[in-house]
Amino acid sequence: QVQLVESGGGLVQAGDSLRLSCAASGRTFSTYTMAWFRQAPGKEREIVAAITRRGGSTYYADSVKGRFTISRDNAKNTVYLQMNSLKPDDTADYYCAAAQRPQGAAWATSSWYDYWGQGTQVTVSS
Repeated sequence: QVQLVESGGGLVQAGDSLRLSCAASGRTFSTYTMAWFRQAPGKEREIVAAITRRGGSTYYADSVKGRFTISRDNAKNTVYLQMNSLKPDDTADYYCAAAQRPQGAAWATSSWYDYWGQGTQVTVSS
């Protein structure tokens, strides 16, 4: 089992940058596929980005490609989401997720993931 704690959210202006962090407990962080999801008010939770166990492959939602970067540091049990050129549409609660399985066809769906953090709020003003 793993516990996930997100940090780094906040209120920023359009065009600004933020870096989210997700710290994981336990000694087996490198065995988890990791992802970031987000949920805006009144909308369903959606994938933002995902990364394989060793960081060799990544996935991005079309809406964030070229602006967001997911990365991980297995030595620090942490996954990051660097968010640049933020837009008001990026406003949402951002959640870190971990899956006890490698990359697969459904790894961009929330059902792929076994563990979730509490979320961190990101608000982008225009």
